[in-house]
Amino acid sequence: MRMSEITAPDTAAARAALEIATAYHTPSLLNHVQRSWLWAVGFAQVRDLEPDHELLYVAALLHDLGIVREFDNHTLAYEDAGGHVAIALTAGAGWPAERRVRVHDVIVRHNWPEVDPAFDTEGHLLEIATALDIAGARPDELPLAFRREVLDRYPRRELAAEFTLCVTDQAARKPDTSARRLVDGGVARKLRENPLEGLTEGSE
Repeated sequence: MRMSEITAPDTAAARAALEIATAYHTPSLLNHVQRSWLWAVGFAQVRDLEPDHELLYVAALLHDLGIVREFDNHTLAYEDAGGHVAIALTAGAGWPAERRVRVHDVIVRHNWPEVDPAFDTEGHLLEIATALDIAGARPDELPLAFRREVLDRYPRRELAAEFTLCVTDQAARKPDTSARRLVDGGVARKLRENPLEGLTEGSE
């Protein structure tokens, strides 16, 4: 498993998702969403799953857009708000209504505690990918060389501090959303103790 074997979809929606993610995310969050996509593709390979790669890519790149200031909805959970941005973006790319709903669903479900792959393959992959990048779940399921390669290309930077600040703010203002569950579940500690922190080429 190598990054050189993984290619981003070359479609209008995929290109727009990368453009929007790049324009609105901090460097740390941009690296996080790109790593999340790569982890999701890696998990698909090791678990022998066949996702819709365009749908997975767009959802991964936009899954945290709801925590940035410009798209922060005052009542909706951040994953729900980000999902609606994805609906608008994919409508502009010509996706049919049913497929636009799917991208919203995948983004919302990435914050579920668990997603059955038989129910939603892309939602399952994004859920376990973000669980790895945020909470350090299942790190050994992906090859060590691949993890190091991804982290060298997309370093974690200040993700722990930035994501903790964003989700804590969301939890305080919207206590009935998943942000509260993440905070109560110790997301700050999980980020600090994530085994991906400091894992680079040559490290043990």
